[in-house]
Amino acid sequence: MDVKLPKLGEGADSGVVVNVFVKEGDQVARDQAILELENEKAVASVPSTAAGVVTKIYVKSGDKISVGQRLLSLSGGDQPVAAVAPAAKRAAPEPEPETLVEEPAAEAGEEIPKPVAAPVAAPSVRRLARELGIDLSKVRGSEPGGRIVMGDIRAYIQRLVRAMAKPAPTAAGAPAKPVAERVDFSKWGPVTKKPLTPLRQVIARRMWESWNAVPHVTQFDDADFTRLNELRKKFAAAYEKKGAKLTLTPLVLKALVETLKKHPIFNSSLDEVAQEVVIKEYFHIGIAVDTEQGLIVPVIRDVDKKSVLDLAKELEQLAQKARERKVTAEELKGGTFTITNQGAIGGAHFTPIINKPEVAILGLGRGAMKPVARDGKVEVRMMTPLGLSYDHRVIDGGAAARFMVDLVKAMEDFKEEAVHL
Repeated sequence: MDVKLPKLGEGADSGVVVNVFVKEGDQVARDQAILELENEKAVASVPSTAAGVVTKIYVKSGDKISVGQRLLSLSGGDQPVAAVAPAAKRAAPEPEPETLVEEPAAEAGEEIPKPVAAPVAAPSVRRLARELGIDLSKVRGSEPGGRIVMGDIRAYIQRLVRAMAKPAPTAAGAPAKPVAERVDFSKWGPVTKKPLTPLRQVIARRMWESWNAVPHVTQFDDADFTRLNELRKKFAAAYEKKGAKLTLTPLVLKALVETLKKHPIFNSSLDEVAQEVVIKEYFHIGIAVDTEQGLIVPVIRDVDKKSVLDLAKELEQLAQKARERKVTAEELKGGTFTITNQGAIGGAHFTPIINKPEVAILGLGRGAMKPVARDGKVEVRMMTPLGLSYDHRVIDGGAAARFMVDLVKAMEDFKEEAVHL
């Protein structure tokens, strides 16, 4: 009997094999993990849908596979059953209906209509396509399963614009040389080619979409982290006894949420179809985690309702899961604002790219002891560079400056009782 790749959840239709846990001759139990599959920003274990002895393995590390593809063959066991991962137990949207498309009649006679799957897209995307007069069957979907998103509509329009702007054919009738061309770099010396991993492809696509769709502006400032660092040192041992490592990040999170409550426009998203600003009354903060495979942004939910101790524990757990690629797809969704901290690596001010559909992101550089004038005296303080990138369609420069002033104040005047256990 054959074991095939089951659907691991909504949108998880394909991936790249990371590890194969079994070999020919192994006895496998039903629901035993047989391999790990990398899909977008998560690595999931794939269970066997039957029990038996492995007689043949059809995949290896690095193979790209899709739902229904044969993974291995078993003998001497029970029959396979449909396996559904926990993430797939949630109610999934009903499949898009099929539509019949009449093909032109052939010379020999009229052909039978063939069923062609309708383009998969959200109602808001379909509505926008209708308003713009775009045939969705001509748009290439970038999401798993070919689902079409807003970014695909923009890319389709940009391709049309580029096509219209191309130079006319030459006198001989040959098409003009395209502006962009593939370069063979090996002509000038040895090269090494490394394919983009699924994670890097997702990062590249989303960064491109955000940079091209959102007019980015970055507000810079420096915050005095001397008090925050003193509080961290003062309570580090007590937090250690509670099983948590106290870093500056949970303190920054509390100061950030206090500021977001004063400036709710920074905790919003722009509904481009309805032309509405959606202000969220919850505070789910994404934390960018630097991993060997690339940047992953798990989300800490309800930051305003959690203590510094709770945040310290959750931050450590999520960061570890992200580095091990064990973070779930659900833990990457629903963020309202994102923080990216390069302090542990180094560097000063930088311009972070907004994590669309959010409208702002805060970047922190490495804190350094610097001479600062305070009350007519020069003191050495720990100054940390901040960079706030925001969507200029939603937020004006004055609002960003006021937000940054209040955020710096919240960090510098942090209340000790918020850290006290």
